[in-house]
Amino acid sequence: MKAAVMRSGASQLQIEDLKQENPRPGEVLIRTGAAGLCASDIHIIHGTAQLPLPCVLGHEGAGTVEAIGEGVRNVKPGDRCVLSFVSNCGHCRMCRSGHPHLCDVNALSGAKQFDGTTRLVDQSGGEVFQMSKLGVFSEYQVVPAQACYPMPDDVPMEVAALIGCSVTTGVGSVINAPKVKPGMTVVVIGAGGVGINAIQGARLMNASQIIAVDIAEHKLEFATRFGATDIIDSTTTSPEEAILELTNGGADLALDTFGSIETTQQAIGSLRKNGVAIVVGLAALGDKANIDLVDIVRMQKTLTGAYYGLASPHETFRTMIDLYLKGDLLIDEIIERRYNLEEINEGFEALERGENGRGVIVFD
Repeated sequence: MKAAVMRSGASQLQIEDLKQENPRPGEVLIRTGAAGLCASDIHIIHGTAQLPLPCVLGHEGAGTVEAIGEGVRNVKPGDRCVLSFVSNCGHCRMCRSGHPHLCDVNALSGAKQFDGTTRLVDQSGGEVFQMSKLGVFSEYQVVPAQACYPMPDDVPMEVAALIGCSVTTGVGSVINAPKVKPGMTVVVIGAGGVGINAIQGARLMNASQIIAVDIAEHKLEFATRFGATDIIDSTTTSPEEAILELTNGGADLALDTFGSIETTQQAIGSLRKNGVAIVVGLAALGDKANIDLVDIVRMQKTLTGAYYGLASPHETFRTMIDLYLKGDLLIDEIIERRYNLEEINEGFEALERGENGRGVIVFD
């Protein structure tokens, strides 16, 4: 099968023929239908995040079950599934306490399957890892059964792929956030794929004001299609000052969906008293923000992180699919570009240029 592989020292993904092993007990063989291009993959390509190499990248995807291993009961061949990039073990402290998206065993096993081995072999006989136990930039993938969430036939594969990461991460970070209530004022810093969905999350929660902040005017205009009521170009004005003025004292909720020292500090600085800032986007390894500790205490502000929508991915998948089928959640409209697997580097170049919406790899 063909897959896009990241190798040490390479600046682009390489399309290679790999050997795919059969699923073992508790595993599922997926024929990939669609895969989204996400900034988290770019972090790996640029070395600002780390995975063992060589590795098939891609963590935002959907596909069809081709075969199942021994003991699999949640899916069967022919099922169409959204894929979760966190496969929870169900037994660790995080899973038992209701936070399966923070599964300890999943984190420790990383780009290998739960038994500590790999399922891909290259032409020289070397092992190849899978990002998030998935590696959706491939025609097929063996994944843990826990990654698979069966979906109705009327959910397109491209839509399901985005539900697998950017939709769930963006919308979930708002609807599952602490202190969320109707009528709140919300700031979203970064109008990329996750940011657009955070804006939709604020709209779904009936926010009275949704302020989008970005450095690209065209992305800000794009954000208004999904619910942004105000836009701020941070290249021409101070976001904090503009937000404090627009909201008459600061926002109730501010989300950094980009992930950097500067944008996190902007999120905190844009809050009113008792406001909440949530860091959603992944910064580069080693980045540390300079926080005004007196401001945090006297203004009683909260700073927190949000991983994968703050809740069980499968539960959020269920909500996202329901909202999409009712017409309350716009996902088709986010997809601006479609590529085949051989065009994947072109797709990432468009993402790095800051083009609107999401690019998607579509498989036959």
